[in-house]
Amino acid sequence: MKLTDLRGILQYIPRFRDKIFVISLDGAVVAGENFSNLLLDIALLRSLNIRPVLVHGAAHQIVSWSEKIKQAASNTDGGGITDENTLQMAIHASTMVTHQILEGLSNSDLRGASTNAIIAHPKGIIRGIDQQWTGKVERVDSALLEVLISKDIIPIISPLGFDGEGRTFRVNSDSIALAVAKALKATKLIFITTEDGLIYENQLIRQMAVNELDERLQKQPGGFAADSLSKAQHAAEACRWHVPRAHIINGGVVEGLLAEVFSNEGIGTLIYANEYQQIRQARKKDTSALVQMTRGSVANEELLKRSKSAIEKHIGDYYLFEIDHHPIGCVALHVYPEQKTGELAFLYVHPSHENQGIGRKLIQFVENRAKELQLNSLFLLSTQAFAYFHTKAAYQEGSPDDLPPDRRKKYDANGRNSRVLIKRFA
Repeated sequence: MKLTDLRGILQYIPRFRDKIFVISLDGAVVAGENFSNLLLDIALLRSLNIRPVLVHGAAHQIVSWSEKIKQAASNTDGGGITDENTLQMAIHASTMVTHQILEGLSNSDLRGASTNAIIAHPKGIIRGIDQQWTGKVERVDSALLEVLISKDIIPIISPLGFDGEGRTFRVNSDSIALAVAKALKATKLIFITTEDGLIYENQLIRQMAVNELDERLQKQPGGFAADSLSKAQHAAEACRWHVPRAHIINGGVVEGLLAEVFSNEGIGTLIYANEYQQIRQARKKDTSALVQMTRGSVANEELLKRSKSAIEKHIGDYYLFEIDHHPIGCVALHVYPEQKTGELAFLYVHPSHENQGIGRKLIQFVENRAKELQLNSLFLLSTQAFAYFHTKAAYQEGSPDDLPPDRRKKYDANGRNSRVLIKRFA
């Protein structure tokens, strides 16, 4: 994303103004070369009246410290047993990371405060084994965090929790970030890691509805890379608890945080509550967007050219696929009631969202709509995508003689010699 593309940024600002973003930084990200740039990105978010809350891990620093003092750590990520020595390493490492973040915020003229907002209790005995100083979030002192936020102070939360008796526990930072996002009713939970996003069966997930992610976690959790599983589980729970968006991005990408927040494409993985995507009927004010969006496909003769007036005249036939209220795909259904058939037309998906199943969803939407209208069949005309419709969508080849009379006249007049494909429902 180019920071000079102010229009691309400005369209998001009204939606995000005064909203809380919980940003979870892995310890390895804080130790990385791009960390200073990440803090500049966070400073920009704050300048746009977005309210960041920072949670950080310390696994990378615990490993480094244990090597330096030549003492093995019982666990580094807060997920296993934490003995007394490891707890002390965690306290030391967490303090260093918090200090580094505070230094970076000061360099950007931002105020930050380290907090004891995580109230924890011992994780206890799991499968007969005492987890010792490993803790579990009991609650979040959201009142404390809200006071800091209201005073324009960025809360910094370490992977440590405290109980009412003054004891400290090592707590997994992913679980802390989730608890904070839920308590503050955050608009976004952003995990910043050293990976490009969620990796499932060696493939990067670009975006996924929470119900689809839940299904994968239940049926085949082993499909996730080891570094992805915890992020996947916590992202899914966040969306189930009404955090609208959870992101997992690579903290080593320059301007990656801004690209994830201020663009449709993003750079990593987006997990969304189900209202994030929708197919809706187009309105007259969408006409220009439809023409502009499909301009390239029309130029490549993949789609038949349509004027604004022609689209406006039949605007009720057109549908938009939106992500976060931004159109990235479209389709049309033109009905021929006398023949009880319809034409699937004007199918388009923006290149940035290809190979994500959006085209198939648009086709399925039109087919469902045709059945609701009690049509017996659908037809489509294609010059370049007929193989896709035949193999992926089960359309069978027909001929121009299968077209309704009015559509046959237009077919003969335009000279495109499109292939005719048909799907019958009866």
